Amino acid sequence: MRMIFLHSAVFLWILCGVSAEYRNVALQGRATQSTILTLQPWGYLGAAINAIDGNQDPDAYHGSCSHTHNHLSPWWRVDLLKPYKIAYITITNRIKFGYRINGAEILIGNSLSDNGNHNPRCAVITSIPDGGTQTFYCHGMAGRYVNIIIRGKTEYLQLCEVQVWTADSD
Repeated sequence: MRMIFLHSAVFLWILCGVSAEYRNVALQGRATQSTILTLQPWGYLGAAINAIDGNQDPDAYHGSCSHTHNHLSPWWRVDLLKPYKIAYITITNRIKFGYRINGAEILIGNSLSDNGNHNPRCAVITSIPDGGTQTFYCHGMAGRYVNIIIRGKTEYLQLCEVQVWTADSD
C-alpha cells in the first residue's frame, strides 16, 4: 500500500491498482463539548470548534485547540451532519500535558444518547506524544457523530485537531 499526499484535506490511496480519494469531513462539521475552558491569562477559549479548524498547531495558547474544564468524563463531539463510513481518524495532541488524553475512547455512531457517548468504539487512545499526531483506523464504521471521551476519570480533555477521513462522496 502506498499513500500519496495531495492536499491537506484529501489523500489518494493506491492499493492493487484501485484508488480511493479520502477527505476530511470534520472540516464542515459542527463541534461541541462538555465544558469550555478559558486559557488564562491570555483569554483564549478552548472552544470545541477549534479542534476542527484545519489548524494542527499543538500550542493551546495560539487559540487552535479545544479544551474542557477538569471534570468527570469530559467529552468532545463533532456532528458530521450526515452519516459517513469512517476509514480513519487523526488526532493532534496538545504540546503540553499530552498524558491527559491517555485512555480516551473514540466513538462513532448515529445516537445522541448521553451526548453520543454510548455509540460503538472505534479505538482507545493509549497515548499520543506531546504535540504529536496519531492515526486510528475505524475500518468503515458508519456514523454521523464522532465522540472522544475520557470515561470515568476526572481530567481535562484537550484536542488540537481531529480529522475524520472518509472515501464517501456527498
